[in-house]
Amino acid sequence: MPEVTCVRDRSVLTVILDRPRSLNALTGSCRAELLAALDSATDPAVRAVVLTGAGRAFCVGQDLAATDELAQADVTVRDTYNPLVRALKELDKPVVAAVNGPAVGAGMGLALACDLRLMADTAYFACSFSKVGLVPDTGLSYELVRRLGHARAYELAVTGRAIGAVEAEQHGLVNRVVPGESLVREAAELAEQLSRGPGLALALTKRLFTAAAHAGAGAMLEREALSQGVAAATAEHTEGVAAFREKRGANHDGGPVTVPAVVPLDAI
Repeated sequence: MPEVTCVRDRSVLTVILDRPRSLNALTGSCRAELLAALDSATDPAVRAVVLTGAGRAFCVGQDLAATDELAQADVTVRDTYNPLVRALKELDKPVVAAVNGPAVGAGMGLALACDLRLMADTAYFACSFSKVGLVPDTGLSYELVRRLGHARAYELAVTGRAIGAVEAEQHGLVNRVVPGESLVREAAELAEQLSRGPGLALALTKRLFTAAAHAGAGAMLEREALSQGVAAATAEHTEGVAAFREKRGANHDGGPVTVPAVVPLDAI
């Protein structure tokens, strides 16, 4: 049985962690399937991605029953978790996390590695590594400190306490909290809206914002100029200006999105 399921609807790819009996805990095979699914999202025909979980959880992190994977935890993290974070960050199209239930440990890391997050009102986050004598991974040390500051991030990490959807929204960890019964629909609508946008401009913006987390202001000014030169020369820009002048919605062709090599990609 597959541990990750993909559903394609026009230009939106929904990637579903599909181990509901184990609350979508991550095994080695599940991580490999997820990485393959994210690789398939590089298909130019895919213009937006939704990541979610089957059943009542988003993902509760590492499957602790897979004790062999923890025997060489550094190798496991380096070779199977880090590539997932990089794949989400480096994908040149928007990724929406539909957090339908608990997102714990590495599950929280996967959600925060996405570009946008919609969270069911009954869902929660927990950075629970310390409860099993481990340290945050899957990008959480990077994400939480930058989003919350040292004190709040450290508190969540060392106590492992859960934060509900309302608190997560207050801290800026999610874009929007929605009723659980409408989460799938709203995530799909958001992804569909993004898929109809100016794909190259969205990809360039993602690259800019990824770089901005660690680049200086001067470097970002140059990156903005470089990216704007590329964007301004596209049919997407021409159509956007025409639509603005004619007071109508822009009609982008939904074709392949390819970022020129001249625009650098910064992985975390």
